[in-house]
Amino acid sequence: MTALADLTIVRTLHATGATLRSAADVGQGLAVAVWDRDEIAQTRYDTPNHHTLSLYLEHGEGFRKRLGNSWKCSNGAGDLCLMPARSTSDWDVSGPIRMFHLYIAPQAFDRATVELFGMDPARLTLREDAYFRDPRIEARVRATILPRHWTQPADRVAVTEAGAELMAYLLAHMTDRRPDMPRRGGLSQAASRRVRALIDAHMDLPLCLDDLAGAAGLSSFHFARAFRQTHGETPHHFLTRLRIERARQLLRQGTPPARLAALCGFSSHSHLTSRFRALTGLTPSDYLRHCGLRPEPAGDSAG
Repeated sequence: MTALADLTIVRTLHATGATLRSAADVGQGLAVAVWDRDEIAQTRYDTPNHHTLSLYLEHGEGFRKRLGNSWKCSNGAGDLCLMPARSTSDWDVSGPIRMFHLYIAPQAFDRATVELFGMDPARLTLREDAYFRDPRIEARVRATILPRHWTQPADRVAVTEAGAELMAYLLAHMTDRRPDMPRRGGLSQAASRRVRALIDAHMDLPLCLDDLAGAAGLSSFHFARAFRQTHGETPHHFLTRLRIERARQLLRQGTPPARLAALCGFSSHSHLTSRFRALTGLTPSDYLRHCGLRPEPAGDSAG
């Protein structure tokens, strides 16, 4: 992926004075960003060097996109826009807006076309569209991407997964053709063993989807789908569940709760506690009491 600062739409928005609230390169040719803007102006995205999926999170009523000699008007929050690479577009900006962007490198899109659909990328064209609604895309962005801490190691796998799944969804539903998804086999037993061995050996490290896919010898796109087919859950959920199982084991062995985050790959004790509670219904201290053990008097104030 081209560096964020070199992405055409990022450069253009910076030039307008728009405020970049958060941004991250999430791997595999994908990046995400949230922008705030409040002005009356016209903006041109001139032959962008990447694809962009935009979701209006707040406001944006009265914005317009030029279509030939006419304009198409926004309905505000919930509207989606799809801007393919190399396609120049003109926009009429009016008032405040907060918007989410998913940036996709053309090379990543082409690679996914081959790996997911077995098609020549030259036969598929991403459609240009503005101010359409898709509850599945909006729900994925709002529920899976926006609540995550994009730069925290424990959330990197989930954000990368969500970005890859959105790209696959665009390939299936927002191109000039809609090929059927080929049936692909799940992970081999050998690949599953290698992934599990990597997790067991490096539980304390900020493992990402690329790391797990590399252990399986697959691309991230193919790995995420094959993994879910084999295990019935996403790699992120699987990894989180194993980390919580490790935390429970360490607690029973007498490890102080305050040390668990570093040993199990969580960014902080509070993050561990929230995930621990989500999967077990208990905080680490509550779990110790449930097991008939006495929690350490210090270091577990958050749980």
